[in-house]
Amino acid sequence: MKKISVFGLGYVGSVSSACLADNGHFIIGVDTNKTKIDIINKGRSPVIEEGLQSLIKKAVDNGKIQASVDGESAVLNSDISFVCVGTPSMSNGSLDLEYLERVAQEIGTHLKNKESYHIIAIRSTVLPGTTENTIVPILEEKSGKKAARDFGLVVNPEFMRESSAVSDFYDPPKTVIGALNKTDADEVAELYENINAPLIKTSISVAEMIKYADNAFHALKVTFSNEIGNICRALNIDSHEVMEIFCQDTKLNLAPYYLKPGFAFGGSCLPKDIRALSYKAKMLDIKVPVLDAILPSNELQIRNTVKRIIALDKKKVGILGFAFKAGTDDLRESPIVELIEILLGKGYEIKIYDKQVSFAKLFGANKEYIEKRIPHISRLMVKDPRDIVNHSEIIIIGSKNSEFEDIFPLLNKEQYVFDLVRITNKTITQAKYIGICW
Repeated sequence: MKKISVFGLGYVGSVSSACLADNGHFIIGVDTNKTKIDIINKGRSPVIEEGLQSLIKKAVDNGKIQASVDGESAVLNSDISFVCVGTPSMSNGSLDLEYLERVAQEIGTHLKNKESYHIIAIRSTVLPGTTENTIVPILEEKSGKKAARDFGLVVNPEFMRESSAVSDFYDPPKTVIGALNKTDADEVAELYENINAPLIKTSISVAEMIKYADNAFHALKVTFSNEIGNICRALNIDSHEVMEIFCQDTKLNLAPYYLKPGFAFGGSCLPKDIRALSYKAKMLDIKVPVLDAILPSNELQIRNTVKRIIALDKKKVGILGFAFKAGTDDLRESPIVELIEILLGKGYEIKIYDKQVSFAKLFGANKEYIEKRIPHISRLMVKDPRDIVNHSEIIIIGSKNSEFEDIFPLLNKEQYVFDLVRITNKTITQAKYIGICW
């Protein structure tokens, strides 16, 4: 059993307190709102949430939860402090960190008088950099101690939905713990040993960012579904049946396949179908701003890549792979082809290697396309990737082909590698490596 203090007894704090107490830990809830304190100490829930009332009553009856306004006693008599205060929006969209900073000051002040090692777990949703750049300095200044040496600090975001928060605590999609050191992560991980979910230990900044990635995607999914629904309604199609079938595809639709940051998408299907759907919506006089934004956003990824290449101030460029993805010879609407066209127009000296396209150039299905649509580009192709190495000041990796990994040992420290696909997680080369989104 661990002794845990929970600062902030709003929605997240109350649910976390009740569930952690139900798992056998002793909880000291801390809040400045005396009404919340009194409600919890009477065995009642300060927020409406299914299952929470009974958990709090059980914990209070068993002596597992007590609530107080005394932050000093809570810190001195607990092993871990959970910070669950709100981080509301300011008028310009930034986060109001007033409550978080105030709690950090309070905990830091009390840490000064505590001899034993104490861990602070940030449960509040904060933007990347907040914990290390704002919270750590406050804690260190007020306590006179050093983070990861004299006290621990982790970011442990919650993944709970209102109206199902209790069940989500016990059956979350994942448990994420970002920490400054492994020992602190291990200590907090013990709190979730009875939770059947993937447990991920990572860095502070990744743990902060994952909550935003999750919520942004959830918001995108709702808006996307509504736009599809609006088109379906205008066409007298059952939108729920469409999306029920859509969700049955766990290989592509509900899967990580398309969720890897990298270069722009292309090919014969995605650009064409997005244009067609947007056009149909216009004909139906339906506004679909999310769908309409997809192709411009995709184009921005190409333009941003061009800017970054220009900034390197080199003119000899080699391209490894220029079909729209590895394992194909399909060049239709390949974003790499567009990138090459732009660079050629700006006077770059280009050489290209792609084994699949070389094969298609001789007798493949895309032979006619290559000969008639991009003959000027096909003439830039070489037969050996070593020609790319010997020619180029900048090597652009355009598709995830394992043979391209072999070029890394051949490069020198004067060359640049611009990776659009994250060809490998362990890049060992003398060249200057640049990832497009990493």
